Amino acid sequence: MYNPQLPSDGSHPPQGASMGSHAGVFGQRVERHGNERIRLLLKSFGLRTSLIRLKVIDALLVAAEDDRRLGVRGVHSQLLDLDIPLSFLSVREVLKRLCAEGVITFNADKSYSLHPQAAAVLNSD
Repeated sequence: MYNPQLPSDGSHPPQGASMGSHAGVFGQRVERHGNERIRLLLKSFGLRTSLIRLKVIDALLVAAEDDRRLGVRGVHSQLLDLDIPLSFLSVREVLKRLCAEGVITFNADKSYSLHPQAAAVLNSD
């Protein structure tokens, strides 16, 4: 079967060659919070795992570790600083959905934080 990403002259691609121009964009930073823990959290709330949900929750957890609170703009800025190209609207919609499902809470200061029940699920390791 023909694969346009492989050399057609029979040679092998060089070691470490990227198979796409955006390969690794989302993997440049190793999360401090294992994705598996966040996957289990989402599953316990009946939500599918998506890359944007993983990244948004990780951003909120990192901010909480640093005693910071993030609103929509803060989460979006943090993701952009990590070279994660997500739109502001996408981040806002994910935050709204996570709030609606009870994973995170919207605070009086317009910031978001992990719901205590969700924190308990994460800390039940």
